[in-house]
Amino acid sequence: MTIETANPPVEFLTVSHWAALDEDARASLLARPPVSLADAAQVQAIIDDVRRDGDRALTAYTERFDGIRRDRFRVPEDSIARALDTISSGLRAALEAAYANIERFHSAQATAPIVTRQDGVDCQLVTRPIESVGLYVPGGTAPLPSTVLMLGVPSRLAGCPTRILCTPPQENGEVNTVVLAAAALCGITDVFGVGGAQAIAAMAYGTQTIPKADKIFGPGNPWVTRAKQVVAQDPDGSGCDLPAGPSEVLVIADDTASAEFVAADLLAQAEHGIDSQVLLVTTSDPFAQRVRRAVAQQLDRLPRADIARVALQNSRFIVATSRDEAFAISNRYAPEHLIINTLTPHDDLQAVTNAGSVFLGEWTPESLGDYCSGTNHVLPTHGHARHISGVGLTDFQRRISVQHASRRGLQQIGWIAETLATAEGLDAHARAVSLRLAADEQLR
Repeated sequence: MTIETANPPVEFLTVSHWAALDEDARASLLARPPVSLADAAQVQAIIDDVRRDGDRALTAYTERFDGIRRDRFRVPEDSIARALDTISSGLRAALEAAYANIERFHSAQATAPIVTRQDGVDCQLVTRPIESVGLYVPGGTAPLPSTVLMLGVPSRLAGCPTRILCTPPQENGEVNTVVLAAAALCGITDVFGVGGAQAIAAMAYGTQTIPKADKIFGPGNPWVTRAKQVVAQDPDGSGCDLPAGPSEVLVIADDTASAEFVAADLLAQAEHGIDSQVLLVTTSDPFAQRVRRAVAQQLDRLPRADIARVALQNSRFIVATSRDEAFAISNRYAPEHLIINTLTPHDDLQAVTNAGSVFLGEWTPESLGDYCSGTNHVLPTHGHARHISGVGLTDFQRRISVQHASRRGLQQIGWIAETLATAEGLDAHARAVSLRLAADEQLR
C-alpha cells in the first residue's frame, strides 16, 4: 500500500507501509540502484599497460582521460610543505582540528600484544605495520582532503614505513592545494598527481617513479573500484581495503524528530551522486509526509539540486509498525550510514547489528563523521556492512601469531596434534611430533 498526498511535494518520494507489502515488494523496496561498472576488459588493458610500460603508460592515460600532458607525476616535497601556509587560516584550523579528533579516536584502537601461557606452551599475538600502503584520494573537480586525513592518520599511527598517495590532477595539471595541505599534516611526502585505474595499477605493481604498495586504500569511481578488485586477485598485485560503492544513508526517526533536520540529512547524502540512495524509516506516516515537504523546500536551494533530485528517485520512505520492525528493516538493508533520530537513541543503539557507522540523536548529522568527529568515513556500502567493518587502525597492520613450546609443553599437547593429524591422514604432520617425543624419551 502506498499513501500519497493530494499534491506530492516530490513526485517520486512515495511513502510505503512495510506491513502491507509482500516479501517480493519488500525486497524490491530495499534494492540498491544498479551500480555502474567499468568495462572489465578496458580496465584490464589499462592495468596491463601500466604494468608493462610504467610511467610511459601513465603519461599516455593521463593525457587521454584528464586532457593533461605530464611526464612527471611526483609532487615536490617543498610544494607539499608549503601547502599548509598557502591555504586560509580558517581552513588550516579546520584541518588541524579534524586531524586531532581523528588521531584521538584511532589512537584508542591500539591494542597491547596478547600472551597466554600454560603447561610450557606460550602463544602470542603481535602486530606489525604493513610495509607499504597506497592511499587513493578522489580529486579533479571534487578533491577530498577529508579522505587524506581518514587514510593518512591511521597509516601514520600504525607506523607504515612507506605511504604513497595518488590523486587525479586538476585541470591546470596540478594537485589540489588543500589535498597537499592535508598530506603535509599527515606527514605524507610521496604524493603523485595521477588518478583512475592507472593510478591503482601503478601502486599495485610499481613504476619507475611510483613505489609498489602492499595494500591500497580509498574510495573512487567505478574504474578505480574495478581496478582494485583486479589487482587484489593477483598474487603479484596489492591487497585492498573494502568494496566501495555509491554512498548511502538510512535514517530511523520517530515523530519527536525535526522533519527539517531529517530532510537535511537525507539531502546531504543525496548530493553525493546520482547513484546515491537515501532511506527514511519511521513509525509515523504524518511525520514521513512532513519530511517529504521539507525535502521539497530544501532541495531547490541546493547548488547540487540536479544531482540530488536524480538520487531521490532511488530513495525510499518506509513506515514501520513498531520500533522493532524499523530496526529489523535497517539491519536487513545494512546501511553505510545509519542515523537514529529518536527520543531514546542511545537505548535504540542496542538494536543495531548491521551498519557501517551510526549517528545518534538530533544534533549528530552524518556530516560530522565525514569530516571531524574522529571516526573514519571509509565505510562498507551496498550491504557489505553485514560482514565488513569500516577502515580503522588495524587495517594498516598485520597480526602475527607466535608460539613457543618447551620440552614439557610438547609432552603436554603433542599427543593432540599426533591424534588429529593421523585422523586427517597427514602422517608427516604426526611424524614431526612423534620424532620429537621419541627423542625426548631417549634423553630422559
